Amino acid sequence: MKVYQTRRIQRRERALLVIAGLFIGLNQVGLILVQSRSATAIWPVLVWVGCAIGLHRTANRQLPHRDPLLLPAILLLTGWGLNLIHRLLPAFADRQAYSMIFSVAVVMGLMYLPNDLLWLRRYRYTWLVMGLILLAATILAGVNPAFVGGPKLWLGVAGVFYQPSELVKLLLTVFLASYLTDHWVTLRYDVFRIGRVRLPSLGFLAPMLLMWGVCVVILVWQRDLGTATLFFVIFMLMLYLASGQWIVLASAAILFMGAMVVAYETFAVVALRVNIWLDPFGGNAPDNESFQVVQSLIAVASGGVIGEGIGQGVPTFIPVVHSDLVFAALAEEWGLVGVVGLVITVLVIVLRGLRIAMKSQRRPFAAFLAAGLSIMIGTQSLLIIGGSLRLVPLTGVTLPFVSYGGSSLLTSFVAGGLLLILSEESEP
Repeated sequence: MKVYQTRRIQRRERALLVIAGLFIGLNQVGLILVQSRSATAIWPVLVWVGCAIGLHRTANRQLPHRDPLLLPAILLLTGWGLNLIHRLLPAFADRQAYSMIFSVAVVMGLMYLPNDLLWLRRYRYTWLVMGLILLAATILAGVNPAFVGGPKLWLGVAGVFYQPSELVKLLLTVFLASYLTDHWVTLRYDVFRIGRVRLPSLGFLAPMLLMWGVCVVILVWQRDLGTATLFFVIFMLMLYLASGQWIVLASAAILFMGAMVVAYETFAVVALRVNIWLDPFGGNAPDNESFQVVQSLIAVASGGVIGEGIGQGVPTFIPVVHSDLVFAALAEEWGLVGVVGLVITVLVIVLRGLRIAMKSQRRPFAAFLAAGLSIMIGTQSLLIIGGSLRLVPLTGVTLPFVSYGGSSLLTSFVAGGLLLILSEESEP
């Protein structure tokens, strides 16, 4: 029976990977024909195929009972992102391809480690403190490889740059999952009451608040407020999942609104982004500062239902389109059809991750980690898609698996790889 299930999983995943490969290949061929590029421009597809084969075969050996939908969804988004980056900035596509190869190699390495992930759970403080040291190092030695005078959020060694906040985002999720695993019973039952409201013990919350607070303070110091917002959402939602108390969500909403008011009055960059969000076409938003959001809205509107067509739009008018607003480029050339396809693919990853969490109730660490990783991917996607559509202020976070950036891609792949590993051990 197990052999049959294993083969069924492998066949299902293989079929989905073939469909994803055909989509990415035809996408790239269409771009070559429309823009009269050389046939050598097919190389992104070859890189994708090599990575897909490597991951699929390694997973067959190491994770025979994994979730069959996760890997195809992850690779579809990554390949689509590589298509878009090659269309927008061909010179950057090779860097993204190198990042993809490295990220795939890291995930393949993770698959050979013990599936119980005790090496993550037992050393939660060590992992997070190491990440915080790197994050704090950006205050003294941070650089910005893209913009002179921009926020210095990267560390560089020998021409290779990495954004520590991406690593800390992952390590914070691991820390919270590990800590909540050891103390979730205390969180639910060791409470004090104020009327009908049940509040968790401050002694229990102190270590979590301290580690999370240090992360957020450093990010605020560096003006990386988008990532700070993401950290806040991850922390509060995971705390709610562990406690099951509505007061956590209510407190989160009140704290977030209060923090936004303080940030608006304190940080010029927050005030500017909120003003642009409220009125990008005039008022308190200077034309040169709101240009990015305005062009994003124009691009999305130009896409209509079926889009302008592959290589037919002009998304390059949008500043930093390959990173911050790659969603707008996709919406312009693929229209509502492409947007729905992208959102569904992201939802597949998030919902399958939550499904893994629900099926891992006998293993609390796996359940909390799967839920936390799903929250991280889902919230980050929501922030950047909402920012591109002017549903929320633009935060500057990347679209997981799709946007340009080696740090973001590596973090997204590791998160996806951990979900694959957790799915192997989830309850049948």
